[in-house]
Amino acid sequence: MRSNGIQTRNRILTAAQDLILQQGFSGTPIDQIIENSAITKGGFFYHFEGKRDLAKHLLIRFLEEDQKIFDELVERSKSLSEDPLQQVLIFLNLYAELACELPTGHPGCLVASYTYELQQFDPEIYQIAKDGMQIWKDEFEALLQNISDKHPPVIDIILGELADMLTAVFEGGIILSKISGEPYALSKQLLQFRTYIRFIFGDVKAN
Repeated sequence: MRSNGIQTRNRILTAAQDLILQQGFSGTPIDQIIENSAITKGGFFYHFEGKRDLAKHLLIRFLEEDQKIFDELVERSKSLSEDPLQQVLIFLNLYAELACELPTGHPGCLVASYTYELQQFDPEIYQIAKDGMQIWKDEFEALLQNISDKHPPVIDIILGELADMLTAVFEGGIILSKISGEPYALSKQLLQFRTYIRFIFGDVKAN
């Protein structure tokens, strides 16, 4: 695909994502996506077979971008410390700082938006979302396992459930931010989770 074609495709995806996060999938008609993308209907159907095809590729792009951010923060945290506990604490600090850079709050999670309307999607899209969340969990659980190997937890804990808690904190923080009108709610919740990690692994004197 030529560069102008890629740019048009990305413009459609970006416009669709913004609208779906605001209005939901079922509440966002194709005509509105076309209007906000500044393209013709023919241009839309050149790139996508229909709304569900758009939803699939939009979710894939969202998960890839989310994974890229996750991996970049993990790599940065590893470059700043050799201790696995400090690496995770740094990672959560970096994530909280990133959330603070959004002055109006996090725009929302496409996976969560889709989850609220599962009846609108076929099993393929559901599986893509599920697999994407599983990758995130597995990677964070591996980081927690590295901590546990060096710093045994001071209380009984199931690492897989603790890894799931990051997703719960992240999604819950977004909801809290939107419902309260507090743009930094997500950042604050991530830092609370960071404190919880510290206590679980006995790092009560960490900064």
